Amino acid sequence: MRKDLDYGLLHAMSAFVHVMDGGSFTAAAQHMGITKAQVSRLVTLLENRLQTKLLQRTTRRIAATSVGERYAEQCKAILDLVAEAEGEAGGAAHQSSGRLRVMSMTGFGNRYITPLVATYCAANPRVTVEYHSSQNPPDLLAEGIDVSIYLAQALPDSALVALRLGRMFSVLCAAPGYLARQGVPASPQALAGHTCLRLVNASFSSTWELEQGRQRFTLEPEGPLVGNTVEVLLDGALSGLGIVMLPAYSVVDDLQRGRLVQVLPGWRSPEIGIFALLPSGRFVDAKTRAWIDLLKQHLPPAVARDTAYFEASGGVRQAND
Repeated sequence: MRKDLDYGLLHAMSAFVHVMDGGSFTAAAQHMGITKAQVSRLVTLLENRLQTKLLQRTTRRIAATSVGERYAEQCKAILDLVAEAEGEAGGAAHQSSGRLRVMSMTGFGNRYITPLVATYCAANPRVTVEYHSSQNPPDLLAEGIDVSIYLAQALPDSALVALRLGRMFSVLCAAPGYLARQGVPASPQALAGHTCLRLVNASFSSTWELEQGRQRFTLEPEGPLVGNTVEVLLDGALSGLGIVMLPAYSVVDDLQRGRLVQVLPGWRSPEIGIFALLPSGRFVDAKTRAWIDLLKQHLPPAVARDTAYFEASGGVRQAND
């Protein structure tokens, strides 16, 4: 005897998984290209088939039941196997084609990732690349992102696949004019008497954590400018507004040109990881593998060249020279 959804069970399972991952019927509908009402009906039919409640719905939010949580994990495994089988049969595992959606944090992407997009497009003419930038933690499944480049000290537990591609740290800098007016801090403690510009987003805390060997120092900086992008803080520092702590990649060029001076050059932030994040799943198609291979080839040496500048003795014009 057939049950409801015998001919559309995988579609309903997919809708349910997208609701779970996206946190709403709206997100699932956008990802699947159908209406919110259709998603809701698919989930209802799935619950009727199973004779159990998968989601608790209120006017403000939805939440999975304990049964729904377990069922979602099983659905993901089944859908991954189906995608793998279809991909291999259809050639997606071996030939790059279709659409590749890539995301990166704005400043990091501008320096390292966007130059690789043209290289990728030239080598994979049957793929259309959609590039997005964001400072927020990626929601790959809800936003339909294939690969996101993200910087973080640690990644939260999730079903995402994370490939570590390098490391990054932040350094203290200021314009020569600011230091001429306000003086050069001789120790981390002296930073409390200076105007500080703060980068605050999901990867960078408003608290300045500094380390030199085994020494550690923490400061709650104060100043007239707080921003969530490197660019606005860099402009503020270059204009002489104050001292800033920014990722090494964002200031290395201006340090080389003398437009910025490194402050307390022996001190830097703890390192954070550079990750390529992929949605969970065993099957990675050819177009995504080609992008990951390109990142592995070009990103680590490019990052290493920038960070090596700070390791070279005498390589930076220092504030206390």
